[in-house]
Amino acid sequence: MKPFTFKQFTVYQDRCAMKIGTDGVLLGTWAPLQGTESTILDIGTGTGIIALIIAQRSNAETIDALEIDTDAFEQAVDNFETSPWGDRLFCYHASFQEFTEEIEGKYDFILSNPPFFSENYKTEHQKRNAARFQDSLPFEHLLYGVSKLMTNDGKFAVILPFREEQNFIALAKQYSLYAHKITRVKGNSSSKIKRSMIVFGFHQVAIATNELIIENSRHHYTQEYIDLTKDFYLNM
Repeated sequence: MKPFTFKQFTVYQDRCAMKIGTDGVLLGTWAPLQGTESTILDIGTGTGIIALIIAQRSNAETIDALEIDTDAFEQAVDNFETSPWGDRLFCYHASFQEFTEEIEGKYDFILSNPPFFSENYKTEHQKRNAARFQDSLPFEHLLYGVSKLMTNDGKFAVILPFREEQNFIALAKQYSLYAHKITRVKGNSSSKIKRSMIVFGFHQVAIATNELIIENSRHHYTQEYIDLTKDFYLNM
């Protein structure tokens, strides 16, 4: 498995069950940072791709990441250390439930590309299952932890299958987390909505919604997608 080279950093992924995909890059590049964040957390970092994108985009003093799988954790640490932002990136090896109970600080911005395949179908690859299925981090546990770890004016950004959007928003309200912005992602103009990227906060506001289309045609990207990712992808 070859490393994935971005403009300012390289991500090795041979030891990770879940490889780099569009979802992580989308969330990392789209997340609406204010520029005032000093502490940021990436839950379920995998290769570390989201945390690395955020490190390039922000001046946050502390960017923590969390990964439960040993191999993925070690690879994320390596990817962080070889990046230009190794002094600001730190990875914890623990479950989110353990982390929530033990950590004392709070975060200005939290991100997660969580396990979201809730169907009964499983592969024989145990690590890939853990990375893809909700069993390892149910939405309730994720939202509870976020509500405990986020500052009062903080934000939480997540990417989900579109079919999970309304359920997740309703569940978030039980933890006093309210949707602020929703961007629905389509592969092309004629395809169905595939993903929802949502930003939550503790304050209720009018929800801003929009749509992101990735391609006009195969490998011909929309200007909006190019603008989002051009600072990262080599071919943009």
